[in-house]
Amino acid sequence: MTALTRYARIEATALWRAAPDAQRQEVIVSIGDATLVISNLHDRPLTHWSLAAVARANPGENPAIYHPDGDPGETLEIAEDETDMIEAIETLRRAITRARPRPGRLRVVGLAVSVVVVAALALFWLPGAMRDHTLRVVPGVKRVEIGLALLDRIERVSGPACSDTAGRAALALLSKRLSAGKLAVLPDMTRESLHLPGGLILLDRGVIEDFEEPDVAAGYVLTEMTRRAASDPLRDLLDVVGLRENFRLLTTGDIAPKALDRYAEHLVATESAPVAPAAQLARFAQAEVRSTPYAYARDITGETTLPLIEGDPMAGKLTAPLMSDANWLRLQSICGG
Repeated sequence: MTALTRYARIEATALWRAAPDAQRQEVIVSIGDATLVISNLHDRPLTHWSLAAVARANPGENPAIYHPDGDPGETLEIAEDETDMIEAIETLRRAITRARPRPGRLRVVGLAVSVVVVAALALFWLPGAMRDHTLRVVPGVKRVEIGLALLDRIERVSGPACSDTAGRAALALLSKRLSAGKLAVLPDMTRESLHLPGGLILLDRGVIEDFEEPDVAAGYVLTEMTRRAASDPLRDLLDVVGLRENFRLLTTGDIAPKALDRYAEHLVATESAPVAPAAQLARFAQAEVRSTPYAYARDITGETTLPLIEGDPMAGKLTAPLMSDANWLRLQSICGG
């Protein structure tokens, strides 16, 4: 069985040289079983070349000169008129080349797969992983600094935080009663309430001045505390400002002023995320604050806040006032009203 059946009987004369300094001799070339057989004129084999390792020294030129791949010193010169043998060898070489594995293609495919995997990681995994790492390593002091920077930007629209001395003292009492952290009242905020990184909760003056009891303002504070517990405010900021600012915060400890401007605008223009009534009521229960006044302040009909009315944890219970009447009046005057 020869390497290619159609060439099994082809023979040709050629000139063979075993080494560069050896004399050329006339030989008979035939195609054997996966080899090129070189014999002397007495049909005695001199050498065998593997067809898979036959290389041509002068492609497209005549006479055709071949040598074993990697050993150009041993040559076989086939005359131009031996066209059948030359055609047979070239056909076999092309067939063997096509059958060989293509490491280059495998490398290209492997590289393409690697690029796709890296791109997928960068697109889907890296942002979340970087954000989560940033949230773990950013200290509380930096969170407070970011919150104050955002407050400064919100004050440009709403006006400076109300600063009446007696009112601020009353506000601190309310914060302590609710374990709320730092509270601030703004004179003209576009939202009733919102929370910032660093534990800061902002209230619009209307939730204090427009109602006769502090339970409504307390309800807004407790609701923001519920939102804050459900989603880290720094996480919310990083989700909006994007991967670049996340990386900047992680590596330099800062966020670009323009990014803070953009997020402040987002905060005052975007509707607050809904709060699960069960979590909200649990917060009211923990603080021992009635949820009904807050529910009616949000919706005078009570239709959209019915769970807070029906589930009021303090319903039918005697509760101590959140603050004295005098402190409540001071708090209502915090903006000079």
